[in-house]
Amino acid sequence: MKVLIFCFFLLFAFFTEAKGQVVYETEWKSQADKIIYVTEWKSEADLIVYVTDWESEAREKEGYWYYSDWEAEADWTIYVSEWKSEADLIVYFSEWKSEAGWQK
Repeated sequence: MKVLIFCFFLLFAFFTEAKGQVVYETEWKSQADKIIYVTEWKSEADLIVYVTDWESEAREKEGYWYYSDWEAEADWTIYVSEWKSEADLIVYFSEWKSEAGWQK
């Protein structure tokens, strides 16, 4: 039974990472699920992100982020680092929906 529950959570984590995300930005690195570095170069990014005004759109589209005011409703808690070397994820923010998605 424990193996079945573990497999369920593993699959859930895999599929939520592949889609868009509701994110909450924290001031503390220790609270973050993901430490991100924001790059100015699209070619350097792991993920190109389009920030949407609609939570429902973020849950359906890959690379779409919706910033939540509440940590409890977020899929990811993120911390934005000044240093690329400590980042889990390198992100480029795009103004265009069509560019959003994983690069690597």
